[in-house]
Amino acid sequence: MMKLQKSLIAVSLLAALSACSDSDNDSKPTQEVCGIDNCTKFTILHTNDNHGRFWENSYGEYGMAARKTLVDQIRAEVEADGGYSLLLSGGDINTGVPESDLQDAKPDFIGMNLIGYDAMAVGNHEFDNPLSVLDMQADLAEFPFLAANIYKMDGTRYFAPYKVFTLGDLRIAVVGLTTEDTVKIGNPEFISELTFTDPKEELKKVIAEIEENQSADLVFATTHMGHYSNGNHASNAPGDVALARAMKEGQLAAVIGGHSQNPVCMNADGSDYDADFAPGGDCKPDQQNGTWIMQAHEWGKYVGRADFEYYGGKLHLAGYELVPVNLAKFDGYNPEKDADGNIVRIADQIEPDHFVKEVLKPYQEAGQAQLDVVIGSTDKTFVGGDRNVVRARQAAIGQLLISAQRTHPQINADFGIMNGGGIRADIAEGDISYRHVLTVQPFGNVVAKASMKGEELTTYLAALATIEGAGKNGGYAHFSNIEMTVDCDAKSVEIDKINGNTFDANSNYSFSIPNFSASGGDGYPVIDVINTGLVDADILRNYVETSSPLSWADYEPQGEVTYINNPTGYTGGCGAAPVTE
Repeated sequence: MMKLQKSLIAVSLLAALSACSDSDNDSKPTQEVCGIDNCTKFTILHTNDNHGRFWENSYGEYGMAARKTLVDQIRAEVEADGGYSLLLSGGDINTGVPESDLQDAKPDFIGMNLIGYDAMAVGNHEFDNPLSVLDMQADLAEFPFLAANIYKMDGTRYFAPYKVFTLGDLRIAVVGLTTEDTVKIGNPEFISELTFTDPKEELKKVIAEIEENQSADLVFATTHMGHYSNGNHASNAPGDVALARAMKEGQLAAVIGGHSQNPVCMNADGSDYDADFAPGGDCKPDQQNGTWIMQAHEWGKYVGRADFEYYGGKLHLAGYELVPVNLAKFDGYNPEKDADGNIVRIADQIEPDHFVKEVLKPYQEAGQAQLDVVIGSTDKTFVGGDRNVVRARQAAIGQLLISAQRTHPQINADFGIMNGGGIRADIAEGDISYRHVLTVQPFGNVVAKASMKGEELTTYLAALATIEGAGKNGGYAHFSNIEMTVDCDAKSVEIDKINGNTFDANSNYSFSIPNFSASGGDGYPVIDVINTGLVDADILRNYVETSSPLSWADYEPQGEVTYINNPTGYTGGCGAAPVTE
C-alpha cells in the first residue's frame, strides 16, 4: 500500500476516534461518531484541465494509464472500508497536445471511460472545436457533461445542469458550471448561438429546485471557473470563491474546480496560497462560507482525494491530499536519477494499467505520424535558432509568431509581445510540418491577453524594451503592430502608433503576450491578464495552415521599433551588441 494512502487511513481513524472534523470542531456525542451509527463515508476523487495529456510525458509522468491504476487502488481501499467514491473532472479535456488535438480528443474521452469518471464540468476549451465535435465527445463519453449555465437559442440548456448520485443512504447532487469568460476567450465562430449565464445565479436556481423536490441531501459543484485567492480574480470572471460566498451558508457542500490550473493548497489561516506547498506535501483546501473548494493543478499530474464523512446531519472532511501521478523530482531543469539511472519519483512509482495503455497506444502512434503531415510552406527561412537574432533585434520570426497570436479570433488584440527566449528554432524554407512548429515553440506556453490604458502601457513597455543583454537575455522583447522609439539611456519609450492609429495616452489598448512573460518570466513585470488557455504552438499551426504559402518579406521588420542612445552604439536593442551581427 502506498505511503500516502496509509497516512489517509490514519487521518480517518483519528477523525472517527475524536469525532471531530476540520469543518466542525465541536465535540460530538458517541452516537454521532462515524462508524457507530448513521454515518456515510465517501471519497471524491478529482482531476481537471487534462488538455490532451492522455499519454505520459517523456519522463514517464502522469498519463491516463497510471491514473487508472491509482484510481482503482483508492476505490478498492475506500470500498473495503465501507465507503463509496465518485470521480469528477473540472473540464478542459481539449487542447494542448497535438496527438490529442489532431484526433479531437477521442483518446482522452476513451481513457476517461476506462478510468471510470462519473461526471465532468464543461470547460471553455470544449468550445475550441465546432459544436459537432463537442456533441461527438459527449456521445462518446460514458458519463454526463454537466453545465447549468449554458443555454441554446431556444432557451433550453445545452447539457444537463446536474446529476444526483446515491451513495448508500446519502444522495449527492453534482451541479456543473462553466466560466462566463468563455464568451471572451472561446472561439466566436462556435459559440455565437450559445448563452453563458451567471454561474452564481444559475446555481441558486438549481439549488432551489433540488430543495423543493427534496431530491438530494448534499449539493456539490464541479466547475470550470477558476480559484482566485480571497476572490481576487483581477480581469478574469469571478471564480469558485465568489460562487461559494454567493450561496447561503450550508447550501453548497463543496466545489471541485478547474480552469485556473493551480493546486488549491492554502496556508494555515486560509488567507492565501501555501507558498511552501510542493508535490507530495500536505495540502489544505480552501473553505469559504462553509464550502470546501478543491482543485488538482493540471494535466493529471495529481489525483485529488477528499475523504468525507456525513453524520449527525453534517458533512465532515476527514482527510485531503493531492496524490502525485509519477511526478519526477527535478534538479534544476533535469529529473534526478538514482545510481541505476532511473528517474526518482516524488512518491512511489505507479505502474500504468496495461490494458489502458494498449488501448491508447494506437492513438499515440497515429498522433505522432500526423506530426509529419505538411501544413504549409514558406518561400524563405525564418531564422529562429540563432540567439544573436531572436535575442538581439526585431526579426521576421518574431513578427510571424506574434501575428499568429494577436490575430487569433479568441484573442484579437491591438498589438503583441513575444519574448526572444521563447523562440527556439528556424522555420526552414519549403514545406512546414507540425513537428517543425513544435521545434520552434516546444514549451507548450499559453498565450494570454492583457489590456492597459495608454499611460500605464508606456511605463510597462519601457521596462520590456530596455532589457539589456542583447544576444544573451531571453527577455529581449519582440513587438508587432506597434510603432515606437526606445531610448536605452533614459529607459523610456515614445509610442507613435498602435494598430495603425495614432497613440493616445488616455485610450485602452489590448495586447497578446505569453503567460510566462505576464507572470514575471525573464524579469518582466507581473501583470493581470485573461488566461485564454490557447497553446502557442497550436496557434502557430493554425496560422500556418490558413496563411500559407508564407512570404518572408511580409514579416521582415521595417523599422517600426527603433532603438536610440545605446551606450554601446548598438542599434538592434539595448545593452551589449550580440557576438556576431
